[in-house]
Amino acid sequence: LWRLGYCARLLKTNHFRTAASNTSFPAVWMLLAQHSGRIPGLFVVVKKTTFFTMPETVEDKTNPELYLPHPGVRGMTLLDREAFKRTVVVPALKVKKEIVHTVLKSLKQSVLQRPGLKRVVEDPEDEDSRFVILDPHKVPEFSLGESEQQVLKQLNVHPEVSKYHLELTYENFKSEEILRAVLPEGQEVTSGFSRVGHIAHLNLRDHQLPYRHLIGQVIMDKNPGVTCVVNKTNIIDSTYRNFEMEVLAGENNLVTKVKENNIAYELDFSKVYWNPRLSTEHGRIVELLKAGDVLFDVFAGIGPFAIPAAKRKCRVFANDLNPESYTWLLHNCKLNKVDTKVKVFNMDGRDFLRGPVREELSKELPLLKEEQKTAFHIVMNLPALAVEFLDVFRHLLVGEPCSPAGLPIVHCYGFSKHSNPARDIQERAEAALGTSLAGRCSTFLVRNVAPNKEMLCLSFQIPADVLYKRPCPDEAKPASKRLCTYQDSSEEKVLS
Repeated sequence: LWRLGYCARLLKTNHFRTAASNTSFPAVWMLLAQHSGRIPGLFVVVKKTTFFTMPETVEDKTNPELYLPHPGVRGMTLLDREAFKRTVVVPALKVKKEIVHTVLKSLKQSVLQRPGLKRVVEDPEDEDSRFVILDPHKVPEFSLGESEQQVLKQLNVHPEVSKYHLELTYENFKSEEILRAVLPEGQEVTSGFSRVGHIAHLNLRDHQLPYRHLIGQVIMDKNPGVTCVVNKTNIIDSTYRNFEMEVLAGENNLVTKVKENNIAYELDFSKVYWNPRLSTEHGRIVELLKAGDVLFDVFAGIGPFAIPAAKRKCRVFANDLNPESYTWLLHNCKLNKVDTKVKVFNMDGRDFLRGPVREELSKELPLLKEEQKTAFHIVMNLPALAVEFLDVFRHLLVGEPCSPAGLPIVHCYGFSKHSNPARDIQERAEAALGTSLAGRCSTFLVRNVAPNKEMLCLSFQIPADVLYKRPCPDEAKPASKRLCTYQDSSEEKVLS
């Protein structure tokens, strides 16, 4: 009893200014429950009362039907737009048409603001008057407050609020409201998607699959410019980083055009990898480059790093194993008029690093002078596997190390489900390189891919003792008597 008395005083103190229309009996009990954790019996009763009573009270006072399609659409799997029609009663104010705009401006806090619904409608019985539709959430009792009535009195408008029968159709509801009305109650509703040109890309959950074609049609209807909706049917685990997909609605045309950071790309979304969520990351890396720098893009895709780098007057070597990505990369280089600045390869990433990358570094690094400011960047954007490729850098070059400032900078992407993802990706990189990167690397969080799964970018300058294999110490001996071994990436070679 003492605790109930205390909670009542607390309620009076903390909620004295709460409007009566926003305070209900269940809300009082919820507050009591928050301060009565030591009385389990009371908490159980309160929980049950709140669950059953609160929605009923809210419905009576705020009329949320304005935002709900007809209840008969529940369970629909084939879209029937006519079934969403319903008529709701909303508050309206009758005013002379000459002062409609003045009234709208004066009562802007109470006037209906819902997109797609008219705020002013004609009066079928009086052509000189109009009905101004009010927000039922702001005028729940079909009665304006004193301040609004004073405003209307100054405008010589009768403050009486009428009941107007408003017809709602499929066009008046948002996609999330439609899907929430269709899917079984309590199930998660997905209305978000990735936009790739004219294509909307969904990742539906299992419980949404029976409604997938309806969901696709709704997404297409509610998003101008979307003419094709697809759903990913498996995870990206193929050699070429693309995934199978099902067309849910619209045309079966997956060749599209996108624009990222003011650069246009064309692609076949069903055959190459493209993620619009990486545009900021693409821009971040490109901003690190300056004219004259060299970029080696190991997993280039269709060119979101390579092409803007070439636009910045960098020399670019771009590679991708997927023949389709290679073809579209060539196409996009020509589209953006950088085809003479980008050397394109269709190779495995390891072969690209051991071949063109090693050849170019072997040629360029010995020529660097201390005053030269050319930087060499190696981008490895294959987050599922890129860290495993880092061992290629072990003794990739033979000879004396170049100036420390000229050592290549690697930007390696990876996924992590670790509680400390930055430490996890660094430790994995160190294991592949065979050296510590402590104090010699930085980690950037790119995005959250899924619950407890992060995508990160680890950037570091390759240590000289990792990149270079020193020449044999007995080089002074005649060639016929000289024998030494050195580690060339993963295989040993013998020179004699």
